[in-house]
Amino acid sequence: MAPLGGGTVPVQDHVALAEIELCGELIIAASNAEERLSLESIDEVLRVAETRAESAGA
Repeated sequence: MAPLGGGTVPVQDHVALAEIELCGELIIAASNAEERLSLESIDEVLRVAETRAESAGA
């Protein structure tokens, strides 16, 4: 990562990196699909059920 403001400490936005990773996974799934992805397929790629389960257990 590039330093911010000329400093030596790299800046990492973990939320942004996670969103970029999920977006990439969604693009790969869409490019491999023969038809449009269903909402259920999108939820599966984005691991919506896992996130809901983690939130419920927290």
